[in-house]
Amino acid sequence: MVFSVKTGAKVLRAVILGAPGSGKGTISARIVRDFGMRYLAAGDVFRHHVKHETELGQQIKTSVNAGHLVPDSLVVKLILQEVRDKLEGQNWLLDGFPRTVPQAQALYEQKPLDVCLHLMVPFETIIGRIAGRWVHLKSGRVYHNDFNPPHVQGKDDVTLEPLVQREDDRADVVLRRLQTFAERTAPVVEFYRSHDLLQEFSGTESNEIWPTMREYLNTIIEPVAEHAYG
Repeated sequence: MVFSVKTGAKVLRAVILGAPGSGKGTISARIVRDFGMRYLAAGDVFRHHVKHETELGQQIKTSVNAGHLVPDSLVVKLILQEVRDKLEGQNWLLDGFPRTVPQAQALYEQKPLDVCLHLMVPFETIIGRIAGRWVHLKSGRVYHNDFNPPHVQGKDDVTLEPLVQREDDRADVVLRRLQTFAERTAPVVEFYRSHDLLQEFSGTESNEIWPTMREYLNTIIEPVAEHAYG
């Protein structure tokens, strides 16, 4: 753990890993709220630069339009610049970065981490969570087979018009997305495990994972508040 140049206090640097639908956003929001950490999502940074047509944003857009992954060197430059400009001397949590071992290595060398928080949620749980969603397209009303079912199966509560399932929410599509994520993320997980920086938290929902996560964080950073969730 490093020390803030401004305050002399210890500064916590962390990243959070988790599959799409694992509750990473929910857990991150709780970490920010209870521990006063600054949160930086790589996707938000990319979208900002593309929207405002910065030099880096134009390079990102060129790569994406060509059907290529954004080069590691560009991703590293973009995120580390953001960290230096906006998070220096503060406790921070990165989401969506690093995604590859070269990115993890660059972060390790330039802004050494204290911990990688890895959410481990069974794929079948995530698939059930996402594949259970149905939508009324005209209104945008969203239903779920388990958590918010319509009064009449397959029908919108207000209009009784048919509900549809988005292509991205189909079980087979979700499974492929999760398998791709696991394949790409496994080397990053092993990188942090080999550097003794990995902390893993298992469960099927955020309210199950959070108490263990909070208990761990209490050992390395002073909380600023304690909220009841669930």
